[in-house]
Amino acid sequence: MDTKDIKALHEEFCDECRFSTRLSPQTIKGYESTFQLLNKIIPDITLGMLVPKMMNEFFKRLELRERIVGRDKVKKGIKISTVGTYRSKLNTFFDWLIRNRHLKKNPFNSILYPKIEYSDRKFLGKEQLKKIWLAVSHNIDWDNSFLQKRNLALIGCMLYFGLRRGELLQLQVLDFDLEKRELVVRGQTSKSRRDRCLPINSAVYKLLVDYLKARKERHVTTPYLFISNNRDGMLTFDGFKHFIAKVVKESGVKFHPHRFRHTFAVNLLLNGTNLVVLKELLGHTDIRMTAAYLRCLPASEKRKDLETLSSLESLI
Repeated sequence: MDTKDIKALHEEFCDECRFSTRLSPQTIKGYESTFQLLNKIIPDITLGMLVPKMMNEFFKRLELRERIVGRDKVKKGIKISTVGTYRSKLNTFFDWLIRNRHLKKNPFNSILYPKIEYSDRKFLGKEQLKKIWLAVSHNIDWDNSFLQKRNLALIGCMLYFGLRRGELLQLQVLDFDLEKRELVVRGQTSKSRRDRCLPINSAVYKLLVDYLKARKERHVTTPYLFISNNRDGMLTFDGFKHFIAKVVKESGVKFHPHRFRHTFAVNLLLNGTNLVVLKELLGHTDIRMTAAYLRCLPASEKRKDLETLSSLESLI
């Protein structure tokens, strides 16, 4: 068994992902945070400890640990989808260890992958969206008009483009062609690693024009579209997190930014968008990922399809 330090190997793995594979910063951050969690739950873990029994112990401890959430609220357990996410990120590292001859066998090979349900892909309803919009446009007293225009454009881009958080914050001004009304999501910022072109909805077009005008008046040099209120640089992930928390508090709607992506997908399906088209708009590499959104459709929306079936009388 290789005696190299597992932490040093994980740093080497992340460096390869960063400089050679050119994965997005968010993907690498996910690898790092999951590995840090493994080290926290299984202190002083070594290469020799990477066996099925230890991996099962890792998830067992995650399930049984108690955490303080909010004001003294104790929470226990993790979602099946979270188990899948952690496993996927660790699995990539374990495969890298095998390719580089630091590990002989992937400890997950003999452990069945959890059956993940996607019922948690909740989308935002009209009333929820109205409350969020009202909070950003009227109820929150932003420091200046620039902030209000930026934040309205942020909400608009989340709702009308269905972007992932990393894709949203790493948008650049040059990614937009306002004359053609098109947006290019660059492959280096996307999970799929492929460029994709999105048409700009007329509703978000106006928000973007207003924001870009206010942004231009600041004479900033950063190429990023969404910028900080206090400096010449992109809006950070922490800054974005603070913005979302403020909107959640004021609107009374508890949501995660990714729910806008779910809302984008479900709304397009409700309006009859083809699954293949939706796959391209979302930037999925596998249409099965897109098809999972079909399960989110309410029964009332499926009724009209059933009503197209011929009546029993006509079949007899």
